[in-house]
Amino acid sequence: MITASVQLTSDVVMRPATQDDAAGLAHACLRSRDHLRPWEPDRDEAFYTPAGQSERLRALLADREAGRGIPWVLEREDAAAEAGIVGAISLSGIVLGPLRSGNVGYWIDAGEVGRGLASAALARVCAAADTELGLHRLAAGTLLDNRASQRVLAKCGFEPYGIARNYLHINGAWRDHRMFQKILHDRRP
Repeated sequence: MITASVQLTSDVVMRPATQDDAAGLAHACLRSRDHLRPWEPDRDEAFYTPAGQSERLRALLADREAGRGIPWVLEREDAAAEAGIVGAISLSGIVLGPLRSGNVGYWIDAGEVGRGLASAALARVCAAADTELGLHRLAAGTLLDNRASQRVLAKCGFEPYGIARNYLHINGAWRDHRMFQKILHDRRP
């Protein structure tokens, strides 16, 4: 399930997250804090530190070991520019059996928006979820006014299927979300 680096663009790779990514994630999250605030839960100050990201990564990697989720980072490898983490994507809530489903979430660094990184990463995750995990369906949700993320989902074949009222506590309040899904295949489980 995407266990090695995958080239997304000439200067950005997607690779499995590791515990060693804590400092890079803290730096990227802090750098994009204002950009991401409207779309994310309230975060305490510890979230923006290497220690806070290390704790978060421990939980994500435990989910990976248990087969419940898979976290990846998007990393710039361009020698001409500052290297480092410029985004992340994760597959969470993986359920097998007759449901064979998972949830997708992603974010892109404020300085990297508009380069197609989210679409490229999401397309790779969809393909791997189908061919490597045999999942039938992926789901995602966006705030009603998050048009950029909705365009990414549509570009990757996700379809809206409803509104979830007061779905998540985002930026200080319970917020409605537009729900999306992508049916990956119609094979038997």
